[in-house]
Amino acid sequence: MAEAGKVTLDRLKELIEAGEVDTVAVGFCDMQGRLMGKRFTGEHFLRIADEGSHFCDYLLGTDMEMTTPQGFSVVGWEKGYGDWTAKPDWNTLRVIPWLEKTACVLADVVDEGGKPVSVAPRSVLKRQVGRAAAMDFEVMMASELEFYLVRDSYEEAFRKGYAGLELGGHYNEDYHLLQGMRNEGLYRLFREQFSRADIPIECTKGEAGIAQHEINVRYADALESADRHVLLKHGMKEMAIQSSVSVTFMAKPDHSWTGSSCHIHLSLRDRKTGRNAFYDPAEEGGMSKTMRRFLAGVMRHMRETALLFAPNVNSYKRYITESWAPTHIVWGWDNRTCGLRIVGSGESLRIENRFPGADTNPYLAYAAMIASGLEGIVNGYELEEPCDGNGYARPGSESLPTSLAEAIEAFAGSAFVRKAFGETVSDHYLNAARVEQRVYDQTVTDWEKQRYFERI
Repeated sequence: MAEAGKVTLDRLKELIEAGEVDTVAVGFCDMQGRLMGKRFTGEHFLRIADEGSHFCDYLLGTDMEMTTPQGFSVVGWEKGYGDWTAKPDWNTLRVIPWLEKTACVLADVVDEGGKPVSVAPRSVLKRQVGRAAAMDFEVMMASELEFYLVRDSYEEAFRKGYAGLELGGHYNEDYHLLQGMRNEGLYRLFREQFSRADIPIECTKGEAGIAQHEINVRYADALESADRHVLLKHGMKEMAIQSSVSVTFMAKPDHSWTGSSCHIHLSLRDRKTGRNAFYDPAEEGGMSKTMRRFLAGVMRHMRETALLFAPNVNSYKRYITESWAPTHIVWGWDNRTCGLRIVGSGESLRIENRFPGADTNPYLAYAAMIASGLEGIVNGYELEEPCDGNGYARPGSESLPTSLAEAIEAFAGSAFVRKAFGETVSDHYLNAARVEQRVYDQTVTDWEKQRYFERI
């Protein structure tokens, strides 16, 4: 079996010289959570490895359709759309087992002077990880991603206008081993290939919709986990293409389908002791003051930062009462009706954030959660009492934004957002959201035609 998984640059040179690797992909994450970059021949990659790969800076000032909207202060026609550089992070270098003779490395985005570009998603997360480190915390995180398997290829789905798709099942498969077995060939491929690529998979399982499944990745430090998350989504799509099927990470692919989430797990590790800073056996439930204040911060700033957890118009169609997606900002012990669920015990005690959908950009969502929690620690926020019952119906609880427009308003009016992320980053992502909202507002949907064409 060919070598796969993480390698050093020296080892990559050996593999290239031996003809075992002939292609190296250099990728960085764009605002929408997609991998952008170039594929190099192995021989040429070794020539440019130290300097990195140049790319047009518009890639961090575009929308889903790759148009060039106005309103971004750091990129634009008036600035000439010059180059930035994707600088490889050698900790992410790995040989990809599902692609022939291919290696991949993730990159940080830097300007012509070698300074990190602040609006790049990986830069946004690294800033918050740095803040935590300055407080002697290492942030440990993991993503649980839900998705739908469709038997149509991406090309077939496109030609159908994404209507009449053939799902990879015919009944709710939540935890069903039998229904999951029908697609086990692909799910096993995911587990095996990602684990070989040093993206360690713990399990896959059926979810609460027809052909909906979940894949869980082992926890790691925040940056490593976010890197795993983007590689996981990208790799699943590549393997789906190879198998002539498709997977989708839309938060709500159809109004009749269960929404797809991305549950984010987080704990803080004390850098001095190596222990879980969220755990204190002397406190009720083992929840330390640090954890209580961190959780209180996440809750207090959830509405303001919702844009970074739920970045698309479609994201908000997932938030429906008693749908397994949360609607209110409440917390509880092992309570799936709450947006923030406390799970684990002892050294594994942690927060499960159930607000993000599968469409979230992990670098931004992780950064928002860390920034909010650290604010709670710094300012000693007090935590409200847990919800013991139905979190959808808790009296007096604050609700999430119900639309992208509402999230834009909360984000735009937040002094905390500007303090935590800076003016440039805040304005950049606010403009991106306004662009998305404006395009949606100007689009006539099939629903409108069916409702109004004749009868209005």
